[in-house]
Amino acid sequence: MNISDKFKQKNVIFSMEVFPPKKTSPIETIYSTFSDIWQVPADFISVTYGAGGTEAQKNKTCAISSLLKSEYSVEPLAHLTCLTSDKEEICSALELLKQNGITNVLALRGDRNPEISPKNVFEHASDLVSFIKKYDPSFNIVGACYPEGHGECESLQKDIEHLKIKVEAGVSHLITQLFFDNDQFFSFMDMLEKNGIDVPVEAGIMPVINKSQIERIVTMCGSSLPRRFSHMISRYAADPLALRDAGISYATQQIIELVSSGVRGIHLYTMNNIELAKKINENIRSVIRSANKEND
Repeated sequence: MNISDKFKQKNVIFSMEVFPPKKTSPIETIYSTFSDIWQVPADFISVTYGAGGTEAQKNKTCAISSLLKSEYSVEPLAHLTCLTSDKEEICSALELLKQNGITNVLALRGDRNPEISPKNVFEHASDLVSFIKKYDPSFNIVGACYPEGHGECESLQKDIEHLKIKVEAGVSHLITQLFFDNDQFFSFMDMLEKNGIDVPVEAGIMPVINKSQIERIVTMCGSSLPRRFSHMISRYAADPLALRDAGISYATQQIIELVSSGVRGIHLYTMNNIELAKKINENIRSVIRSANKEND
């Protein structure tokens, strides 16, 4: 199923991201994560692909995507990175996905890894999008976007110009990097409209439930932290249970404001914590259901 068709059926879709076990762990360790996944009614689930894009990572991404589809009847969105791949390797990855009935792909450049040299075949995600479209148009391609701009880009405006190239190459909808400031997201959406980018955009939300997450987030993606969010972390940093509840509340409030303001989708970064995903879904389920009643 083309997951972007869901935007024709609903005003707001809800999706989640999971990731394969660490490279030293067997694929079976993911089963416990998915034991209750049926309790979180997601329109699709994306499955990440490691920064290095190794053969083992490719196989795990495909295996988990196939498991979601065959065992849990959830449509998967398989991540595919290209920075360290050549055309033959991308073709191999696409064929493996097709053999497993997976036709939705999140096309990414991938993070730079000092231990793995780029192959300089696909320098940008837009190059990968164009290649997939020519290789097999039956794939539905989703793209990533950055409300605060990509960390390697000189400005947000320039990043949006690059994003437009990616969309025009064949991206059907976009998923944002995680963010904590809804005002920045709304400003970003205004810029997309001014630049003629009109595909549906899902807002990427990560509930922060422990202090170490913040340190990783700032290091990895540089997301800015609003004053209200920073106060929350400072106030409850020494109380893990209170910080967990406050983090869930903050993410819930973010989502409610976004849905109320007309966002087309919510993409929850779960960190493989299905219990957390269940809690968030319980908090927002009626809000999303109400938004979708307008389509009935």
